[in-house]
Amino acid sequence: MVKGFWKKAKPIFVLAPMADVTDAAFRIIIAKHGKPDAMWTEFVSCDGLCSDGKAVLLKNLEFTEAERPIVAQFFGAKPDNFYQCALLAQELGFDGIDINMGCPDKKVEKQGAGASLMRDHKLAQKIIIETKRGAGDLPVSVKTRIGYNSDILDEWLPRLLETEPAAITVHARTRKEMSKVPARWEAVARAVEIAHQYDSSPNRTMIIGNGDIASLKDAEEKVMSSGADGAMIGRGIFGNPWFFNKEKSANAISIEEKLSVMIEHSFLFEKLFAGTKNFNIMKKHFKAYVSGFDGAKDLRVKLMSARDTNDAAQIVKEYFPNTIFSFLK
Repeated sequence: MVKGFWKKAKPIFVLAPMADVTDAAFRIIIAKHGKPDAMWTEFVSCDGLCSDGKAVLLKNLEFTEAERPIVAQFFGAKPDNFYQCALLAQELGFDGIDINMGCPDKKVEKQGAGASLMRDHKLAQKIIIETKRGAGDLPVSVKTRIGYNSDILDEWLPRLLETEPAAITVHARTRKEMSKVPARWEAVARAVEIAHQYDSSPNRTMIIGNGDIASLKDAEEKVMSSGADGAMIGRGIFGNPWFFNKEKSANAISIEEKLSVMIEHSFLFEKLFAGTKNFNIMKKHFKAYVSGFDGAKDLRVKLMSARDTNDAAQIVKEYFPNTIFSFLK
């Protein structure tokens, strides 16, 4: 049940795992400018970590002390591999383990993983049980949706609660809906009711809401109205590492400071992932950082031609000469 960092005073606000977004470079930037109560890694394949490809995937599980508490998120469909990965998470010094049971990616689902696990409740339970067996004192949580093709929360959530994870993050949409419809936070409220009916003790499984959170204030309001124990923020963090900063919102940041942080982010990305990740991944971040001001569109277009951080920094200087990059040599 609830243990480790999950025991923090409620509500708890955490950073969602997002492939090719919440890598170590971005997490370091977020920790510096607006640290959440906990962070998740990008999701990593259990099968891959239990194969000859382990060495390459371990790069996605690297983290710094500044990012703690940090949770390793795994996906897969083989309980034995989840057990092995839980042992690995202990060895690597993570603060928690999260199981992905909501990803709609076709390649993930083809393996019987991610959102597909909502169609096989017994397998989902076995995976949680084996992960907990290998986790030792690390808390194990689950991130899921309200259903596959339709809302099956009343059937699905109790099966998860039976395994007593520390927390369940409920993305308030079905797999079929992807992110094409507004998140239904009334479903999060229902998840809270189901969890309380199953166990009303203070040590019960926590329910974390996820979906369409625009700001920290919005997160607080959604948590209050739903009764959730906290919120997980995903797309709202794009271009806004100040999201969790209670003292300094993105609206109070000058264009030059925002662009400086963008280039710092790019610098860290190259430093950490040179030779393992394509620099073009950073360009989705450029699009997010460069918005909401005069000339943003022209600057975005120009940044799409950047080959590396130095190129990007020079382009920014052309448009905003007063931007300072103190971290660049």
